[in-house]
Amino acid sequence: MILKKLVTTTCISLFTLFVKAQPTVALTPPMGWNSWNLFEEEVSDKLIREIADALVASGMAQAGYQYIVLDDFWVGGRNANNELFPDPVRFPNGIKSLADYVHSKGLKLGIYSDAASLTCGGVTGSYNFEERDATTFANWGIDYLKYDYCNAPDDMVTAFTRYKKMGDALRNTNRPIVYSICEWGQRKPWLWARAAGGHLWRTTWDMRDTWLSDKYDNGHNGIMNTIEKQKGLEKFAGPGGWNDPDLLVTGLFGKGKSSSLNGRFTGCSLTEYRSQFAIWCMLAAPLMVNLDVRNMDKEVAAILLNKELIAIDQDAAGNQAAVIADENGWQVYKKELSGDRYALCILNKQSSTASFSFDLNDSLKIHGQWNAREIFGNRQLHAVKALTGELNAHDCAIFVLSQVKKLKK
Repeated sequence: MILKKLVTTTCISLFTLFVKAQPTVALTPPMGWNSWNLFEEEVSDKLIREIADALVASGMAQAGYQYIVLDDFWVGGRNANNELFPDPVRFPNGIKSLADYVHSKGLKLGIYSDAASLTCGGVTGSYNFEERDATTFANWGIDYLKYDYCNAPDDMVTAFTRYKKMGDALRNTNRPIVYSICEWGQRKPWLWARAAGGHLWRTTWDMRDTWLSDKYDNGHNGIMNTIEKQKGLEKFAGPGGWNDPDLLVTGLFGKGKSSSLNGRFTGCSLTEYRSQFAIWCMLAAPLMVNLDVRNMDKEVAAILLNKELIAIDQDAAGNQAAVIADENGWQVYKKELSGDRYALCILNKQSSTASFSFDLNDSLKIHGQWNAREIFGNRQLHAVKALTGELNAHDCAIFVLSQVKKLKK
């Protein structure tokens, strides 16, 4: 049995190398809104329509936030034909009508299910009904499926088998549905998720609304805990397939149900939220928010609508940043961008204000002559040799480097 699992796992890893060619879905990391942390079982037709309106009115839709994802608790059960139907009280008009409304706003609708008989919330899942449910989702006009793994076996082989069955079913609908694999990184999905048909795959437990937890497990997973788990995964990301460090807690301020766990976590500072968003952009991560966009303050909107940061996340080259320095309380990320450019993120992990200085040639190994655009400082630096500055605790600086153009003779 052990040998069989080893062989299967090896085959999965090797097959993954051959499925990266010519992706057609999720060429850049998906952006949008998810109902989970803030609303959970309160998700409804009325809420989703209001969120769609708010995404358009706030400018978020124009900025690229296009997917609205119904998370757990939307299901009412199965009918006599074993077809899923939504909760009739909260979704009286059905999902097709809701999808039509979301599409009329220029947005896309996502939905949730689980690779077991019951979801994490205890409602009907899709195990053994993959083809039927995929067809139902396609007929409703669904554009995105988040597929969870609660109540399913722990081993990697079973996970791959179940996820691939749904991945095949989605592909057979001939509808371009983004497939989000959500098994929390416990079975190393970056090795096999593409082969299962996935376009993004969770790399960690659920995000909690705190900067750093004293331990990492399903009940404790702060922003920095999640960030540490991304090291070394950059080689698995690219157009059509993305490492997913989970939802952005940016702007929740302790209001989320799951992310705050009955008040255990009271939320982060605005600086910490800005750093989370900036680092998610460096990581080429899906940008899925879950705050109440109907009542979003200006400071949070300024973070989530930062066009320069979004451009780093959505860069066509599709590279995930790598950590190139991590010492003395500083962490530096380097991301290759299209057009022979780099993005650099310098993060102050310390609990107090500190000064930094990084030489481009020696410490960052970026050779040549470079101009630097400092995004948060709104400064343009010319022919820089070093990046210097001062950052508050848990703050970061983002620079976009472009080569100095030589004058033609």
